[in-house]
Formats: sequence, structure tokens, C-alpha cells
Amino acid sequence: MGIIERIKEIEAEMARTQKNKATEYHLGQLKAKIAKLRTQLLEPPKGSSAGGDGFEVTKFGHGRVALIGFPSVGKSTLLTMLTGTHSEAASYEFTTLTCIPGIIHYNDTKIQLLDLPGIIEGASEGKGRGRQVIAVSKSSDIVLMILDASKSDGHRQILTKELEAVGLRLNKRPPRIYFKKKKVGGFSFNSTLPLTHVDEKLCYQILHEYKIHNAEVLFREDATVDDLIDVIEGNRKYMKCIYVYNKIDVIGIDDVDKLARQPNSVVISCNLKLNFDRLLAKMWEEMGLVRVYTKPQGQQPDFTDPVVLSTRRVLG
Repeated sequence: MGIIERIKEIEAEMARTQKNKATEYHLGQLKAKIAKLRTQLLEPPKGSSAGGDGFEVTKFGHGRVALIGFPSVGKSTLLTMLTGTHSEAASYEFTTLTCIPGIIHYNDTKIQLLDLPGIIEGASEGKGRGRQVIAVSKSSDIVLMILDASKSDGHRQILTKELEAVGLRLNKRPPRIYFKKKKVGGFSFNSTLPLTHVDEKLCYQILHEYKIHNAEVLFREDATVDDLIDVIEGNRKYMKCIYVYNKIDVIGIDDVDKLARQPNSVVISCNLKLNFDRLLAKMWEEMGLVRVYTKPQGQQPDFTDPVVLSTRRVLG
């Protein structure tokens, strides 16, 4: 049985299992098994070269932004309008087949914008070019999830689920759980506050699933089983994501207002070139970029070539 089939089998078992106090330990172990299998799914096949068939491009500028979305939502058009780089756009799906970079010149900085092929449902399992798209996304500073404002919110949920399945956590911070594997000493479990989702027995069973028998675990918040698994896996990436709703010119003003008021969301229209200034300002804010203008002693400040720093990298 392949990895994908085993994952589906475990997911089916979880769906059949009633959620209550008596089954929480069993469900926790099943979640750990799925996480391990998904990690194996992302590993390159044995004997393959490290390069693979990805489409990584060299990093350039002061930050990197990845455009993620379903086919034909306006990613290529947005790239062309913001950067001047031509990216093929057409009315049929999968016009973009590789990664196309462009450069945004904003606030005396250069921001690299990547137009990636459209994601389809099942991308985390290798369908389409999902794995390559997700790999490039992980190397970015923030993600712009491009959505069609005229369609249901289900697309956003599907994309979030696909990214979550491969270890991308959008608009979340790392769990406040201290975890350290040891060579000897057994299992040590502590918390600084009452826990409602995880207890010592469940934590031990999950560690046992990973064949970890000597470890120190300290909960500094009331975290969930999923948070604990993320910490044990150690390969999760926590990223800022801006939900960009395109094609607002084809929906009513009340629907536009509702979308615009959602957290981390910006509404635009590539067709009418609406609200690009707000999108750029939001990108700048989420990337946490700061310009520092140098001033040689006895001379005027140089306002043409600033030193650009990221407060997010400094503050963690």
C-alpha cells in the first residue's frame, strides 16, 4: 500500500471514530501517524538527485512574495501590472506552467514577486505541479493567496488545507511548547498552566509513535495535539498570508465590503486596476521592511540607496 493510500485509510478511520474523552488518545496517535506519512510524502524518492524537477529561481531584492491560487484567478495579470514583467494570461486554465519572477519597486526597495502555476485540489499529494509550487512558497517571506471574489469561499479553505498538509501554517505563530530530545533520562512532562487538550499520557503516546523515549516537554500555553505534533516534526513554517480577492468589479458593493472587512484581506480588480496601492501597502506592512538611510560623516544623507532590514527577522 502506498503512502497516499495509507493516509486516506487513516483519515477514514478518524472520520468513523467518535470524538470523546475515551477516544482522544487513539485520535492523537492517528494524527501523529498521518503527520509522519505526510513528511515521508514530501521527501525526494530514494536514489533521485537533489535538484529534481522543481522551478526554483534565484532570490533577488529585499524580500520575496509568492502568488498562490487556483488556475485563472488573475495571478499572471497581477504580476504584469505590478512589475511590468510579461506573464502569459489567457481565459483557459494552466496558462502558467513554470515560475515567473518579477520585481516590484516600492518605497526605494526591490520586492521579488513570483507567479506560480495554479494549484489544484490534491496538490499536497503530488497532483499537478503542487509540490514544486509549495516548495517555492516555503522559500518566500509572505504569501499572496489570490482568490476569485465571484466564487464561494470554498477555494480559500481548499488552498489552506493543501498548504497545511505540507507544513505551511498561515497567519499563525509557533506553539509555545519547549521540546528537547535526550539520549537518556526518560520522559519529562510539565506545564505552566492547566491544559485542556493534552495530558501527560497523550503526550507520551504521541512521542512513542515517533519512537522517542527520552525527551523533555514543557507547555507554556494550552496547546492542542496538532500543535504538539508540529513541534515534534520541527519542519513547519509559519508565514504571513494576505488573502487577495480579485474581480470585485463583477460583484455587488455589499459583498465587496464584506470581503474587505475580513482579517488579512485586500480586495482588488485587475480589470479596472483598483486598490493596488492598498495591496502594496499591506505587503510592505506584513513583510516588516524598514529603510535605513546612511549618512557619511560631514556629508548629506544618501536617499537613493537605503539599507533595508526586516523587523520580522530581527524580532522573530
